[in-house]
Amino acid sequence: MDKTVNQKAWFLVLPVLVLVAFSAVIPLMTVVNYSVQDTFGDNVFFWAGLDWFREMLESERMWSALGRQAVFSFIILMIEVPLGVIVALQMPKKGFWASFALVVMALPLLIPWNVVGTIWQIFGRVDIGLLGYVLHSLGIDYNYTQGFFAAWITVIVMDVWHWTSLVALLAYAGLQSIPDAYYQAAKIDQASRWAVFRYIELPKMQGVLMIAILLRFMDSFMIYTEPFVVTGGGPGNSTTFLSIDLVKMALGQFDLGPAAAFSLMYFLVILLISWVFYTVMTNLDKRDGV
Repeated sequence: MDKTVNQKAWFLVLPVLVLVAFSAVIPLMTVVNYSVQDTFGDNVFFWAGLDWFREMLESERMWSALGRQAVFSFIILMIEVPLGVIVALQMPKKGFWASFALVVMALPLLIPWNVVGTIWQIFGRVDIGLLGYVLHSLGIDYNYTQGFFAAWITVIVMDVWHWTSLVALLAYAGLQSIPDAYYQAAKIDQASRWAVFRYIELPKMQGVLMIAILLRFMDSFMIYTEPFVVTGGGPGNSTTFLSIDLVKMALGQFDLGPAAAFSLMYFLVILLISWVFYTVMTNLDKRDGV
């Protein structure tokens, strides 16, 4: 007997499709259009083909920004993921203090990105900032506007302060999902604390940790507001990451063709690496389900 298929549910999805088309697809097509054309002004365009893509692939400027971006994302992941796991392991599991710890850990995530940059811009200043004043009083030459090392340390510490909470909360959720029977069995076997973490807690946290790594990679690889507010990409180009360089190219120099090609390659790199993470997460879920 044939069943009648009700297609009316698509009307519920239609507003979402329209919103996505307006906010994502149409701007993306505009960028694609600019990436294969050139103009001398007066809104007159002519075909440029893949010239802008070739120019970007041969650009030392783009590869330098990509190198800085990759180093930054690598450092961020190497610090925030282990630190977030350590914090999650130390958080209370039940009672009032567990709720209090969750609220405190969530506070940095509620602060807007531009406000975070402003906070650290003031915090690190030698004349009015607590951090800059204390380091200067200790005889440490710290100036994030002039020193390459100081600028990198400031941006990294700022990002760690802002986003480690996300990793900690995800890891905490993974720990809370572990049944008490596992800990009871480990206690009977007189397993050490390291053995409990290695064979019980870490395997159970793999899924949420992969999500944390994926989210932190995407955010750190697209970071713009915080370092732009604090250092403006300087001193020199030391903290000019891909997003900052792209904005300078598109708005500062108004090179729309190269900027469009640059942004598409930027998008494809993030999409490719995110797909790799997603594939790994899917394989982990399949393996755990077997």
